[in-house]
Amino acid sequence: MARLHVVTGKGGTGKTTVAAAMALSLAEEGKRVLLCEVEGRQGLAQLFDVPPLPYVERRIAQGPGGGEVFALAVDAEAALLEYLDMYYHLGRAGKALEKVGAIDFVTTIAPGLRDVLLTGKVYEATRRKAHGRLAYDAVVLDAPPTGRIGRFLNVNHEVAGLAKVGPIRNQADAIMGMLRSDVTRVHLVTLLEEMPVQETLDAVEQLEKIDLRIGSIVVNMVRNSPLDDDALALAVKEKLPAAELTRGLKAAGITVGADLVETLANEAHDHAIRVGLERENRDRIDALGKKVVELELQPEGIDHGALFDLAEELRHE
Repeated sequence: MARLHVVTGKGGTGKTTVAAAMALSLAEEGKRVLLCEVEGRQGLAQLFDVPPLPYVERRIAQGPGGGEVFALAVDAEAALLEYLDMYYHLGRAGKALEKVGAIDFVTTIAPGLRDVLLTGKVYEATRRKAHGRLAYDAVVLDAPPTGRIGRFLNVNHEVAGLAKVGPIRNQADAIMGMLRSDVTRVHLVTLLEEMPVQETLDAVEQLEKIDLRIGSIVVNMVRNSPLDDDALALAVKEKLPAAELTRGLKAAGITVGADLVETLANEAHDHAIRVGLERENRDRIDALGKKVVELELQPEGIDHGALFDLAEELRHE
């Protein structure tokens, strides 16, 4: 059973929101879930309305199932200091390097090392034990977007030019082993729009080439049409009967004028075109043969209540 859930998606698809909702959904009674972010945006703190997250695991919520959700903002520089202390016992020396800017310099010129450090912290949290059991029943990673996810997770390739042997290489091999195992699933968040869907298709192909397992495709912000298929077909052809529109408006107590009927017919036409395009994009997603999860659009935006509503939807998938 998967315990590490990596969530990615094109910017603007709501991947951080989905990652947070997924963590809440996994927090069943008595379970502990760790929610990690690695991009330095403090998106989780904003979602849960808490102070900026430090490089320390902190309890931020109770899941709808009664479990606990902890959060961690993984910082590459802090992770490197921790790594230097763990493997080379450079506690004070490492802090001295930080003061002169060497830590930031190293992680900037070697982005592959940066990703190993970020994924390494998540790897450690996933495997860590406390009191004879796993410290966390599940770990959810709010990962970089789909355009960078393959490189971010393919840590073996990224460190090939940095280290052939030694602790860094061993760490990368161990991380890659876990990412390719049954423990890990990658979930991709998309909207039913051309660019997010195309990035999702490209990311699935890229991830499968490096032997990573896809968990689900999460179609976010789904809007159900109020029109049936017959009405949509008429609207596309701009043939919605004006008399029926007029009767419907009058039945709703709305004062009817010719301009209003024409405006409504035009909006129905645009709506039908959008629905058709969304269905085409959904067909492209279905053709992947992966598990697809739909999350409805939250019309009032994302607040605590909406986040828990999304978590409940995910719990029943």
